Amino acid sequence: MSSERKPVRLALLGCGTVGAEVVRLLHDQAGDLTARIGAPLELVGIAVRRPGRQRGDVPIDPALFTTDAMGLIKRDDVDVVIEVVGGIEPARSWIVEALRAGKSVITANKALLAEDGGTLHDAAAEGGADLYYEASVAGAIPLLRPLRESLHGDRITRVTGIVNGTTNYILSSMDATGAGFTEALEEATELGYAEADPTADVEGFDAAAKAAILASLAFHTRVTAADVFREGMTGVTAGDVASANEMGCTIKLLCLAERGPDSSGTESVSVRVHPAMIPRSHPLAGVGDAFNAVFVEAEAAGQLMFYGRGAGGTPTASAVLGDVVAAARNRLAGTRAPSESVYAHLPIRPIGEAVTRYHISLDVADRQGVLATVAGVFAKHEVSIATVRQSGRDADATLVIVTHGAPDSHLAATVAELERLDIVRSIASVLRVEGGA
Repeated sequence: MSSERKPVRLALLGCGTVGAEVVRLLHDQAGDLTARIGAPLELVGIAVRRPGRQRGDVPIDPALFTTDAMGLIKRDDVDVVIEVVGGIEPARSWIVEALRAGKSVITANKALLAEDGGTLHDAAAEGGADLYYEASVAGAIPLLRPLRESLHGDRITRVTGIVNGTTNYILSSMDATGAGFTEALEEATELGYAEADPTADVEGFDAAAKAAILASLAFHTRVTAADVFREGMTGVTAGDVASANEMGCTIKLLCLAERGPDSSGTESVSVRVHPAMIPRSHPLAGVGDAFNAVFVEAEAAGQLMFYGRGAGGTPTASAVLGDVVAAARNRLAGTRAPSESVYAHLPIRPIGEAVTRYHISLDVADRQGVLATVAGVFAKHEVSIATVRQSGRDADATLVIVTHGAPDSHLAATVAELERLDIVRSIASVLRVEGGA
């Protein structure tokens, strides 16, 4: 009976790695998808730049291809638009057009959502349409819907995540083999985990976009990529990894989003992406290879962990199809997905007010009074020292200092003054420490 219902018609924008897998899943799982939705799905058009390009063995009718994306979106027989092109423009114009026309949109475009998600949500509200984007943050890991729906009755206080598989593979390799960053990056590139230009990954841009999306959902506040403090992991050395091991820690590129009071006591949001040492007992420490994981802390639910493959054509396409099913069901039932929730309107707390801990490695002159002088700088900036390790040979020594928690601005001022001391030959490493190590 359901197979006799009018089909839900889909337009696909982009047919690269992810788009081709979406087409494959639509073909291979057609019967199951029809049963789950209550009506068949029909792909009525695919907008691409190069219609004649070979797309492997994915079964695609050449007649579906067009180079006119906007024309495809405006067709009266299109119910749902799937955008997997990426980038800001023309993707933003396409999505806004579709939403304002009342057509559901499924997108994996993390960069656009993080830069201008507000415009997309406003267009969805204007057109009474659904906007889904589960695939934008962690591939096939069901993460955004739990934040948006399942945990909607709770108060989320903190989200900590490994949301970039490339950097996690590199840091996991450095931890396992003792290799340096360059060697581990070369290995990741050879295995296909890293792009030819890995800048977006290793400098934290990709993770920052995902952090903005997570924070927006978790804290009911619009957060953009510009609000996220970002620090890449290209400066992490084999020596840093070895030092972390000595502390019972490992190093991960983390996204951290927290809700709490700022220096004046006002409730606010802090969002940051940077490499950090975490104890090996932390749930995220064992996340290796190119896997992703997100650790959510909520007042009633407690601690929750979401884990899986966060990238790749097939996992991402799986998340896209999950959103397609939800959007199609809504259209058949005449309902909508939960709208954007930004009632909190919390201010963004600057990185200087974030309370962090530091691991600092100093190369210093090995003479009397050096440790006292260095300790005096920490005391001057109200940073308490937790541990000190000293090793030396001849006229040189290395001090490894781990601090207690302090405002990041205090720690930055401490490091800046240490750099000016004559007795400090160099600051070999500065890393944040998270998770109670």
